[in-house]
Amino acid sequence: MNLTTEQKKTVTASFLGWTLDAFDFFLLTFLLTDIASEFQTDVPAVSKALFLTLATRFIGAFIFGMLADKYGRKPMLMLNIVSYSVIGALAAFSPNLGIFLALRALFGIAMGGEWGLGSSLAMESIPPSARGMVSGILQCGYPAGYLLAAVVYGLLYGQKIGDFTFGWRAMFLLSFAPALIVLFIRSNVPESPAFADARTQARPGILESCGGTGASRSMPWC
Repeated sequence: MNLTTEQKKTVTASFLGWTLDAFDFFLLTFLLTDIASEFQTDVPAVSKALFLTLATRFIGAFIFGMLADKYGRKPMLMLNIVSYSVIGALAAFSPNLGIFLALRALFGIAMGGEWGLGSSLAMESIPPSARGMVSGILQCGYPAGYLLAAVVYGLLYGQKIGDFTFGWRAMFLLSFAPALIVLFIRSNVPESPAFADARTQARPGILESCGGTGASRSMPWC
């Protein structure tokens, strides 16, 4: 798999975006009991956050997909990563369960946009012969995010630094970390060549795309 330096950076950015997206999602699974204890409720009530996150993903996929077709894969991927980073971190300041669930639902919208944006940017930037391998690498980002969440939880949760203890709120503040990827993308990752080419080409009119009035008689959609 021969990729240029720019192509490798694009794949890396897409992989990290998906990995850290998954990191934030799976981090919640380790914190359910403590969140339930603080909000004086039970674990099933807090676990609704997992359902809401997954249930709203399709909204983000739809919205960010349309925006990417209009404004480009790169800027929308940057916006998406900042969105899920900020929303994920805001959960640390939730005063009650209702606000927490609402924020996780919003996080699901941002989470839903990441895969489509990252994968399209990567796939449109690499040779067709490399797409099979790269698609597998990108999919590995999800379990890698789960592993990262487990490692971070094991290393930090409950640890003390002076009078400060890493509780569940501090763990969610780590969601700000993915926003740093935006700096890497902005400086090192080019826009999708396919999107850039499409912007320079004029779209044909209805008659042109159908081959004229004669073709329209044999094509019902013309």
